[in-house]
Amino acid sequence: MSGAFNGLKSLILNENSSAHYIHCFAHQLQLVVVAVAKKHDDVDEFFEQVLALVVTVVCGSCKRKDMIREMQKERVAAEIGIGETKTGKGLNQEISLVRAGDTRWGSHFRTIVSLVNLFVEVVAVLKYVKEEGSTLSNRNQTKGILSYFKTLDFVFLLHLMLEILCLTDTLSKHLQKKDQNILEAASLVKGTKKALLVFRKDGFPQIWKKVCAFCEKHSIEIVDMLGYYVTPRKRKTNKTNQHHFEDVIFNTILDMQIQEFGDRFSEVGTKLMENMAALSPCDSFSSFDKTKMLKLSEIYKNDFDDSERAQLNGQLDIYYHSLLHNERFFNLNGIADLSRLLVETGKHLSFPLVYRLLKLALVLPVATATVERCFYAMKFLKTDLRNRIGDDFMNGALICSVEKEALENVKTENVITRFRKMKDQRGEL
Repeated sequence: MSGAFNGLKSLILNENSSAHYIHCFAHQLQLVVVAVAKKHDDVDEFFEQVLALVVTVVCGSCKRKDMIREMQKERVAAEIGIGETKTGKGLNQEISLVRAGDTRWGSHFRTIVSLVNLFVEVVAVLKYVKEEGSTLSNRNQTKGILSYFKTLDFVFLLHLMLEILCLTDTLSKHLQKKDQNILEAASLVKGTKKALLVFRKDGFPQIWKKVCAFCEKHSIEIVDMLGYYVTPRKRKTNKTNQHHFEDVIFNTILDMQIQEFGDRFSEVGTKLMENMAALSPCDSFSSFDKTKMLKLSEIYKNDFDDSERAQLNGQLDIYYHSLLHNERFFNLNGIADLSRLLVETGKHLSFPLVYRLLKLALVLPVATATVERCFYAMKFLKTDLRNRIGDDFMNGALICSVEKEALENVKTENVITRFRKMKDQRGEL
């Protein structure tokens, strides 16, 4: 996970092309954002400047955070007074800038949303630091951030990344659930990719309209789209503003995002899960689809030859009709229950090829956000000072760290009582 075995997946697939593995979708989605940020120079600079802003404003001093908080309260109160802002339960909550991290899911989206909502307060604090900063380097850095934030390039990238991350936010939240439906996740991945394609085709006019409205509100200069583009460092180019913002920025970033989506969320992985859904016995085999099962056997090329696929084609019909009206196969919860019951009834011998498909589905490694959280918690539990921790103790400690919601219902008195019953203690609890 830390990159120590870079290329291990490729080496395994060279040995066995059917050794499929479904990586954590939430982690892959975060990697899409990070990859685009690192590959595109303008996006990379954008996030570097935003990170520098958060460090300057949020991590700089408590006074600056208090300034933002107080100015936000005053602005909201003024907007409510003139009727520009609605009031109600859950509205007008206090917000703060969030530091984006490459491995923190959804952090980039929260940072940009906060920056858009607090833009006036952020600019005011930057002006204060520019004049009253403690060191010359701090004042000069703030001056550079402030000048960049007042450019059209920054405003355009701010709104573009906000729209892109808005499209992926629904998928991101779903992928972080503990009770994740992997098939629903695959469907949302497809839907998100299609939404990005539609946005790539028709989204530039609506983005430009929002950018112009934002610039007018905050007194930022808007350029003529037919004029020649001038860089933030005041260098004139031979391309028009229309070409720069639409082709060089908008189209290029969306193309990179869509391509990265395709690379991270491979077609084989999503097809694999969709075809496996046809094996489910839930709701009286309502998901049964012979075509998908045959496609699943084609994905595992090393496990089924041509003659066995021909046998599987005829075996699936008999399998379906023989189990559909069998009362013992009613109310099953998944393919694990189905496999167990097939062995108990001896039907795995009657349908060996179908049973082979079930076994392949059961051993497919699928990582989810819960697995990622367990690994993340493990590095805090098993440190250099506790590197000899036993398996039983570490397992119990991990459960307490990961399953916090379940432990909220456990009373302290019950824990003490059970601890007392384990053995006699020297002291009284």
